[in-house]
Amino acid sequence: MTSAATDRLVIAGGGLAGCLAALAMVERRPEVPLLLIEQGKTFGGNHIWSFFDADVRKQDRSLVEPLVRARWEAYDVIFPHRQRTLPTGYNSIRSENLDDLVRGRLEPGQFRLNTEIAELDSEGVTLESGERIPAKAVIDARGAANLAPLDLAWQKFVGRDYLLETPHGLERPIVMDATVDQSDGYRFVYCLPFSETRLLVEDTYYSSNPSLDSARIGRLIDDYIALRGWRIASLDKEERGVLPVALGGDFGSFWPAVGPPIARLGLRGGFFHPTTGYSLPDAVRAAILLTKQEDLSGPALNRLFRNHAARLWRERHFYRLLNRMLFRAASPARRYRVLEHFYRLDPALVGRFYAAESTLLDKMRIMSGKPPVPIGNAVAAMWRTPA
Repeated sequence: MTSAATDRLVIAGGGLAGCLAALAMVERRPEVPLLLIEQGKTFGGNHIWSFFDADVRKQDRSLVEPLVRARWEAYDVIFPHRQRTLPTGYNSIRSENLDDLVRGRLEPGQFRLNTEIAELDSEGVTLESGERIPAKAVIDARGAANLAPLDLAWQKFVGRDYLLETPHGLERPIVMDATVDQSDGYRFVYCLPFSETRLLVEDTYYSSNPSLDSARIGRLIDDYIALRGWRIASLDKEERGVLPVALGGDFGSFWPAVGPPIARLGLRGGFFHPTTGYSLPDAVRAAILLTKQEDLSGPALNRLFRNHAARLWRERHFYRLLNRMLFRAASPARRYRVLEHFYRLDPALVGRFYAAESTLLDKMRIMSGKPPVPIGNAVAAMWRTPA
């Protein structure tokens, strides 16, 4: 066994979190032997990830800048009683951009695709083929698992990428159009204008269950397009997603302090915004944190990322409290009022909220004003679930 093999850092899972960690390491710690393993034929799957400028710190922006497919200087939100343009930069990444960058930045010996993992342990990875890959440390970034200790709701969506016959007329993204039917709970349509005739339209639901009727939602998207007067030339791609929205739970059971020293990243480690379910900002921060470590052993990385996740869980209690208000204080058809009320606030405050960096004053302002839900229901919902 070579010393490079025993010193190797293995990242299991070539989704967003695993890929960003690998890219950060080859850029900032090229001396560390690295192997990124993905079971699929491409890195990143079939996804579009978007983020606000404030989600990623300026000093970390170089990690994601090469991935950005489109950027807009502002975005719109539309509610039954409020329509607003927020002067905040908005960025989108396509999974094919991530796949191209990983293949371009990593050497052929630093990644494997179409590779099924049978088992992870503190000293390496065993593949379904029986091959054993030894490692100094293993990081598990294979997506969500063992979510039972967490009290969750869900943000679920179907997105369709269309080429239109004529220009759609949108100058910037519509991040939320909640003027659509609300009978299934908080629902909004999301539109990204990638060109004059290229448009992503996504139908999104904040729901108490993770089931997703893609065919039905696809028909609703077509109805929305028809209502806007857009004519479809072709449907080129469809994306589906179900993201966790945290209401509470037991972090200690989710990631026990005693156990195999295998670090986690991404959803598997609980690195997601409690309200949106989005994981890109946390994935960027975790990737940069990884590059700063002198001790890259399995036990050290497990302690590092467990402590990091536990700290974020404690600090983000406020967001879980708001989520309980959204899901348990408002009737499904009136949940949109919570977001409509929120979007009356200063754009900088809104930006800090989405970056999960709300200040104490921000929190006070979010909770101020006429409650968008019955006050008795709100109080009961806030305290019904611990943590």
